[in-house]
Amino acid sequence: MRRLWLTLLKGTLTAGLTTTIAACGDDGHLRGHLTNSPDGKTYLSIADDHNGCPIKVDGQAWTVPVGTPKPIEPGEHKIECYGGEIRFVIPEGVVFNFDYWGP
Repeated sequence: MRRLWLTLLKGTLTAGLTTTIAACGDDGHLRGHLTNSPDGKTYLSIADDHNGCPIKVDGQAWTVPVGTPKPIEPGEHKIECYGGEIRFVIPEGVVFNFDYWGP
């Protein structure tokens, strides 16, 4: 009985630890991921240009090369591509790497 209990406990701890580690890799941002800002300012980097789509951010053409951070105000923003638009929030003092156009 003790052996069964130890086996169950080991399985539970392993599953819990795996879940915890997986959760640590998710910063909670569906549309992209955050990286440290080199100077504490806020930046947006478009990591995926949706196959060369003419992107607009907050109504302005995005002319920065893919993967290059550009200063931006923290808060809610709108990105547009081929007539569709997505709203997302950028926290203060990070580089927001936009990389997900899906639903």
